[in-house]
Parts: sequence; C-alpha cells; structure tokens
Amino acid sequence: MSTKDVYILAIESSCDDTSAAVLKNAKVLSNVVANQKIHEAYGGVVPELASRAHQQNIVPVVHQALANANIDKKQLTAIAFTRGPGLMGSLLVGTSFAKSLALGLAIPLIEVNHMQAHILAHFIEDDAQKIPEFPFLAMTISGGHTQIVVVKHHFEMEVIGETIDDAVGEAYDKSGKILGLTYPAGPIIDTLAKEGNPKAFPFPKPKVEGLNFSFSGLKTAILYFIQKQTKENPNFIEENLKDICASIQYTIVNIILDKLKKASKQTGIKTIAIGGGVSANSAIRKALKDGEFKFGWTSHIPKFEYTTDNAAMIGIVGYLKYLQEDFTDEAVTANSRIKI
Repeated sequence: MSTKDVYILAIESSCDDTSAAVLKNAKVLSNVVANQKIHEAYGGVVPELASRAHQQNIVPVVHQALANANIDKKQLTAIAFTRGPGLMGSLLVGTSFAKSLALGLAIPLIEVNHMQAHILAHFIEDDAQKIPEFPFLAMTISGGHTQIVVVKHHFEMEVIGETIDDAVGEAYDKSGKILGLTYPAGPIIDTLAKEGNPKAFPFPKPKVEGLNFSFSGLKTAILYFIQKQTKENPNFIEENLKDICASIQYTIVNIILDKLKKASKQTGIKTIAIGGGVSANSAIRKALKDGEFKFGWTSHIPKFEYTTDNAAMIGIVGYLKYLQEDFTDEAVTANSRIKI
C-alpha cells in the first residue's frame, strides 16, 4: 500500500440525515449534514419522505463537503458509503450515488456498517478525542439501536447485549409523545430533566436476563401513569413536566448503567466507549464520567458532531478498510438489516 495521503469521500444516508464528509487519512476535513425537518409534523421518520429528501439533498451535500475540504473530486482516493443497517429507501439513495461516483472516477468503493461506524468514530484523529485501547466495551445507543459490544480490534466485534424490543432512543421519543412534546423528544427531555426532581415519580426498571435490554415495558408504565394522573388532574403534565422528564431520564440512565456495570464485571474490561445519537445525552455522559471514579473505568465520549448520524464516522471506517484493501465491487446492494 502506498504511503501517500488517502482522501476518502464518505456518504451516510441510513435514516433521515443526508451527510457527506471528506477525510485526509484519519483526519476530518469536512463533515456536512442536511437534516430533514419534514418528519417533525409526523412525530417520527416517514421512510418514503426520507428517501425523497435524500435524493434532493445528496448532490448539494457532497458538493459542499468537497468545497469545505478544498479538494477536487479527482483528488479522491476512494468512496465510502453506508450499506446498512437502516431504512431501505434511504440506503438505496446513498448506495447508488456512491457506486456511480466511484465508477465514474475509477476509484475503489468501500461499504461500511453503520453500527461499526458509531463505534469506530472514536478513531477519528482529533486533539479533543482520546482513542480507546483494545479491548474495550462499546455501547451504541440511538433511535434504532441499543447494544453492548466487545471490541477486540477494529473489525473484530461481538455483540454481548442488545434490546429485545424498543431502542433507548425510541423510549425517549415515545415518552415525549405521551407528554405532548415535539419530535425528536430526547433532547427536550434531557433539557427539561436538568430542572426537575429525578426521584419525584419512581418508574419500574424492566427485569431482563443477562445483558439484554427492554424499554417497551417502561414506555407502557409511563403511559399508564400519565393516563391515571391526568384523569385525576387534567393539568398534571403541565404542572409536573420537569419532574416527569427528570424521573424518566433517571430511570433510563440507571437501566443503561446497570447493564454496563454488569458487562464490565463479566468481561473484566474497564475501558468504556459510547456512540450513537443518544450518547449526546448529558445525563448519560455524566454517568459515564462518574464511572471513572466509582468503578475505575476509562471512558471515551465522542464529540457531539460524531454522535448523531454523520459521514465522518463512515469515512474513518472507509480509511481503516482502505488500509486493508478491503474494497467492494459494483454488485453490492443496500442491506437494511446487516449485523455487526
């Protein structure tokens, strides 16, 4: 493999954010994300609308990423793209664009697993970000995923715990919907929780075997609680919103922390890294930092721009795969249910 600089154009289109990034080796030169506000009116992502918006956004987003990085497309070494998991229609847009551009430029094409990318975002070269040492435990927490993964090497990963129903991000958003909050509700609950009493309303923690998670029962408990209270007092939500949010967040964070403690004890691994959109949550970040003093953990928390779906994390995986000459041929297709 040549020692000259590697320029990766990365494309991410797994859900409702269209993103493109340019990396020079492991360093991010640009990371552009186009959000889709249209889904707010529906209280969740509408797959058909998402794929249409990707079609509209992908060309200007890629153009902007190249412009921000101040490089020409002819300087690119390879194209990396999200193959899955995600929404099929959204993935198809990114996959088709990446295949066409790689073919047109006659450069290698590299497929990336979206969930691996959330974990390997920690390997982006950034002065503000420590790189975890192998082996480490990674917790991926987002709207669609909740997993605990043993990471033995860049591409040697084992899922040892995952949700059996809703993901943690769904628990936040569905709780927010019950409370009448706008989508996405996670950041709103996080903000309101800071001013509330986390022990005002005790919610049950689901009893799930091993290292797996369940958030469906918590969501149902919150629904029944709110229905009961508003029947007695129609203004209950309005009068207690901050305390309700604080109590919901306190319960969710404790569920996550309990499983992380158990996983660390079982594996003997004390290096913990988080990733995914919900890793932007302030209470989860604080709990992980507190774990350094309480449990002797070494924690790795990504920069905010690398938590939600973004192409920079796709680019770092693309770079690592490029070094191994792990390329994809033009016959590749999107896979909405691909596993780590």
